[in-house]
Amino acid sequence: MKKILLLLANGFEAVEASVFTDVLGWNKWEGDGTTEVVTVGLHKQLQCTWNFNVTPEKLLHEIDLEDFDALAIPGGFEEAGFYEDAFSEEFQTVVRHFDEQKKPIATICVASLILGHSGILQHRQATTYNHPTSKRIAQLEAYGAHIVKERIVQTDHIITSSNPGTAFDVAFRLLEMLTSSTNTMKVKDLMGFS
Repeated sequence: MKKILLLLANGFEAVEASVFTDVLGWNKWEGDGTTEVVTVGLHKQLQCTWNFNVTPEKLLHEIDLEDFDALAIPGGFEEAGFYEDAFSEEFQTVVRHFDEQKKPIATICVASLILGHSGILQHRQATTYNHPTSKRIAQLEAYGAHIVKERIVQTDHIITSSNPGTAFDVAFRLLEMLTSSTNTMKVKDLMGFS
């Protein structure tokens, strides 16, 4: 069984988290059965970007990072307090651990800024929320990342993406990294993405 740590910051976007629980959940029941997602946060109650409350299964201090095979992080909104948890030392420690172990790290939209903040994107190709009105690309570049103008950028074991519209594609790419392309195509077909 491959265990995926779904790391949730206060102020995360529910839709960006749900793609991981759905795609990897479909795989658990309808695919090869090898993936299990565990939702983890710093607080017993988390509030999504638009006042949707979530209770994570575990608090970060209750888990052993060694038990996990991959890390998935949804993005969120500054106005909802996302960066308070996202840039915390606790989150940075998790990111560095998975990078050092070369285990898959999948982020959606501005969640890549968490990776940038941790220092692991220096001299690596990446992207983040890329709308022309946004300051996030410049922010990621300031962390030393080499910006690539693609919807999804994969560098080694790290996936970054440019907006919420990439969410399902990121989740499927993570599934493929953890299982196989054949299994991923099966799950996509069952979910109506063929």
